[in-house]
Amino acid sequence: MTQNGVLDVFEQERSRLTALAYRMLGERAAAEDIVQDAWLKWHGAQHSEIETPAAWLTTVTTRLAIDALRSARVRRETYVGPWLPEALVENEAQGETALAALERRDGVNLALLWAMERLAPEERAAYLLHDVFDTDYGDIAATLDKTEDACRQLVSRARKRVQQDSPRFDVSPEEVSDLLERFMTATVSLDKSEILSLLSPDAVAISDGGGQASAALRALIGADEIAQVWLAVAARRDGGDQPKWIVANGLPALAILGQGESDMIVTVMPGTDGRIGWIYILRNPQKLAVAGA
Repeated sequence: MTQNGVLDVFEQERSRLTALAYRMLGERAAAEDIVQDAWLKWHGAQHSEIETPAAWLTTVTTRLAIDALRSARVRRETYVGPWLPEALVENEAQGETALAALERRDGVNLALLWAMERLAPEERAAYLLHDVFDTDYGDIAATLDKTEDACRQLVSRARKRVQQDSPRFDVSPEEVSDLLERFMTATVSLDKSEILSLLSPDAVAISDGGGQASAALRALIGADEIAQVWLAVAARRDGGDQPKWIVANGLPALAILGQGESDMIVTVMPGTDGRIGWIYILRNPQKLAVAGA
């Protein structure tokens, strides 16, 4: 295979590999680093001995992502407050990039990425490969160096853990937009009764400030607690910066990305009763800088 051929094969797979790495880690830069490492391994490989380049690259990328996730978990143990994945904000000015392309694929919304944080690295890899990337169990077994039965058990266990105490993932952009718009309208009006009517009784609000921006240091649980804290924060705002509609990880969100103290990205997910079950508030300036880039 010529050097141009080696590069062409990799470029054909780059978008898919980046999508896999991002879903494994929830971090853009880390995903890009993994894909770069996969390229270096591919560039130095004996290509005549590789029957299926796509499968080979998937295996290498998955194994690199598993190792990176193990290291990331250690760092996240000392993270200040709840940790949320970095948001992928749709930006037409960026043109078609690997990360922009993966936004339109299934399994990338913030709720699912956050729910997958409860999975062990190999569980997460098996779940993503099978349920998101439609990889058969034989290939997953080769990638993870396990038996097919063991991989079936990994996927089954992962599905149960992802769905446990989690929001619905099969939501439409219109449903999210409607709930979020009504929630923010009630916030501006400081209408507590309306906010309570929009929240599921056992709703959860997660805010990620990373110790660098004001945010709750634990998840807020229950409609009453969320409404009380949310309205207290809203009452202190001067109303200067107004949020604008964006698309984050394929679903509607509201954002202030002016590099100021009030910057945030907010999105919601419905619970089983059709009301807001989960609220995600990204406030870490480093993550917002990545999202707004």
